Amino acid sequence: MKAPLLSDFKGRRIFVTGDTGFKGAWLSLWLNDLGAKVTGYALPPEHPHDLFHKLRLKNLIRHQDGDIRDARKLAQALKAAKPEFVFHLAAQALVRRAYAKPEETFETNVIGSANLLEAVRGCPSVRSLVYVTSDKCYLNKNFARGYREDDALGGEDPYSASKACAEMVFKSYLDSFLNDRPKLGAASARAGNVIGGGDWAEDRLVPDIVTAIQKRRTLVLRNPNAVRPWQHVLEPLYGYMLLALKLRAEPARYSGPWNFGPEVSQSRSVLQLGKGFAKAWGASLKIAIKKSPLHEARVLRLDATKARKLGWSPRLDFNSSIKETASWYKASAEGSSAIELTRQQIKEYLL
Repeated sequence: MKAPLLSDFKGRRIFVTGDTGFKGAWLSLWLNDLGAKVTGYALPPEHPHDLFHKLRLKNLIRHQDGDIRDARKLAQALKAAKPEFVFHLAAQALVRRAYAKPEETFETNVIGSANLLEAVRGCPSVRSLVYVTSDKCYLNKNFARGYREDDALGGEDPYSASKACAEMVFKSYLDSFLNDRPKLGAASARAGNVIGGGDWAEDRLVPDIVTAIQKRRTLVLRNPNAVRPWQHVLEPLYGYMLLALKLRAEPARYSGPWNFGPEVSQSRSVLQLGKGFAKAWGASLKIAIKKSPLHEARVLRLDATKARKLGWSPRLDFNSSIKETASWYKASAEGSSAIELTRQQIKEYLL
């Protein structure tokens, strides 16, 4: 099936929650460069070196500081932007932080997402909604196969449970309210473990690897044999954009849940990612194991067969994803412009 052209975003009004986050910043730059009129809504960046600042997005898009837990402010911002497309990426996205602050995690990922859905419900300009959750929304039974969109939802840890709840909230809104608007397409998107340049979130694997290499520290891994569906950030973002355009064109056909992940055979362990990243950087890396008492699934894979209906399939294998990520961080550390590095990787991805 021929994929829609991303140039169709030119001149369109788009609302992105979570634009100050890692994935949201990549997406906002990409949409801006396609000629879209982007409005971002998110908490302020936590650090001066965050990707939002590095990409100088405040000069490229219209950004509004805001918390998705503030239902009234969110609804007002959405109505003022009058978007045709909405990408919902705002979230509390860290597993260990969810253990430390479970209430905040549920408030943000469940109540905040419900606020977004209610705001979309009350905004007649919206024609396409991509509601991003996580691959961890599935009830993990350590299957060797990849999880499919119709598998059971659930989660033993607060983060996974919050994402399963967010999916259930989405389904209830879709069935109870959004399906009553025949010109509105709405879909949830479940991506694999995303890596790529510019992620500096606390207690996340790639930033920890980069810090260990640059400061010549030992990388401490808490669950080295855990297998995850690692994928470069451009992979799911491309899928989200294709899905958004399909939802706009044929709402009834494309509404519902969608997985975006690497081929099942490309899933690798945490330890393999650490070693592979150091090799791609050309650096030595000492690794130590410190087991954590906190629960984490042993194996997680995604089956993204359904996404082929969008004209989407993975373009980068495990090694290529690591290479692209390591080269971005290394070049940035050597003084290259983050915005030029990001734009170049987007350009090369589309070739």
